[in-house]
Amino acid sequence: MAKTVLVVDDDPTQRRLIQAVLEREGFAVAHAQSGDEAIQHLNAGAGVDVILLDLVMPGIPGQEALVEMRARGFNQPVIVLTATGGIDTVVQAMQAGACDFFVKPASPERIIVSIRNALSMGSLQREVDRLKKHANGRTTFDDLIGSSPAMLMVKRLGERAAKSSIPILITGESGVGKEVIARAVHGSSDRAGKPFVAVNCGAIPENLVESILFGHEKGSFTGATDKHLGKFQEANGGTLFLDEVGELPLDIQVKLLRALQESEIDPIGAKRSIKVDVRIVSATNRDLSQAVAEGRFREDLYYRLNVFPIEAPALRERKADIPALVDAFVRRFNVEEGKSVVGAAPETLACLTAFDWPGNVRQLENAVYRAIVLSDAPYLQPYDFPAISGVAAPPPELEAPAVSAPSTPTLPTPSADGAAPAADQPVRILDGRGHLRTLEEIERDLIQLAIEVYAGHMSEVARRLGIGRSTLYRKVREQGLEGLVKGGEADADAA
Repeated sequence: MAKTVLVVDDDPTQRRLIQAVLEREGFAVAHAQSGDEAIQHLNAGAGVDVILLDLVMPGIPGQEALVEMRARGFNQPVIVLTATGGIDTVVQAMQAGACDFFVKPASPERIIVSIRNALSMGSLQREVDRLKKHANGRTTFDDLIGSSPAMLMVKRLGERAAKSSIPILITGESGVGKEVIARAVHGSSDRAGKPFVAVNCGAIPENLVESILFGHEKGSFTGATDKHLGKFQEANGGTLFLDEVGELPLDIQVKLLRALQESEIDPIGAKRSIKVDVRIVSATNRDLSQAVAEGRFREDLYYRLNVFPIEAPALRERKADIPALVDAFVRRFNVEEGKSVVGAAPETLACLTAFDWPGNVRQLENAVYRAIVLSDAPYLQPYDFPAISGVAAPPPELEAPAVSAPSTPTLPTPSADGAAPAADQPVRILDGRGHLRTLEEIERDLIQLAIEVYAGHMSEVARRLGIGRSTLYRKVREQGLEGLVKGGEADADAA
């Protein structure tokens, strides 16, 4: 997804010049002629990733526009432009929230570097904010990525359920993000900021399930050398998320039902029950009603957990959210891996959107992670996702710029016996093993080919190769090609 740069400048020529520079680098560009127009553009909800803001404009000047943007909660990185302002003006702009500045006219390289740095800083700040919310248990439904109808339904249901302590059962395939929804329920409730404890019931050994969930007293069984509180007591006052709840053994289901009904637990070896205040959010990728019919899950517990069901949609049912998910994963992994990938190319997004993603969001996340680690280009290409696109990454050697002979669009073929290549035979830059040949070898074959194509007319050969005739003759002697230029020497003498 191309990043959008809002260029705010009253000079149309300056806007067009900057637009040409940005579009050549793959950025989308929006325009505003004044600070008022820029604020209106942002208020309209248009997606903007970076703002280039001129300081001197009619109406609201850039300095005041920047202050107003920050006051209204627009936190996009702002780079200020100035043609006449002194250092004091620039310092004031930086204090108001600008992240960089440059003096007009600026070189294209300076503009692009500044924008890329601003994007990197913005990604870093967003990742820090995300991690803080995650660690403090304050993730909300506004942090869930996606605006497809299926996700909007999940958000509406989750926000309503979060306002009470009603038990929630989140269903859906593996990898759809059930824990993310559970965290959003917790962060949107009055328990936000309190403990959020997640337990994967399918990953606990059967003989330890009771101890891990409800705790035990010291000496209550062999190996119980210390008192253990258990997940219910750890989550006291907050939310306990029981992932894959359908994997619980039947005897533990009885104790879980009592904990839900009586709001109290019985640790192993304890003399009395312990009251707990825990909100239960459970999740499963199984059909619990079928498990009830088969006798593998207690019916009474099923009805107790399934008071407020929320179905998390599979990624193939919300493909419209894939570009936003890719963009979020690119930002995160850029920060984690120290990369500076801008985003995914349009053809890459088309490829990712067409795929059905049996592993859902988790599979997409890991695919983007791999692509970020291996990519050296500003934009992710289809070959960065070979398992999805079926396109393998080209060897690095094939990405070298091609040098074409005058009569053919392809490149060098050295002959093994040292004879000049035929005029219709291209000159290759790779050897038989796929490695680059030396510059001297390529140059020798190119001179051979040029002499043959232009019938030994050395003046024309030199002109086509972009070198002087004396240089050409010197290279012919160094390469041992004198035997090919008998007529060429006569032609040079005649000239």
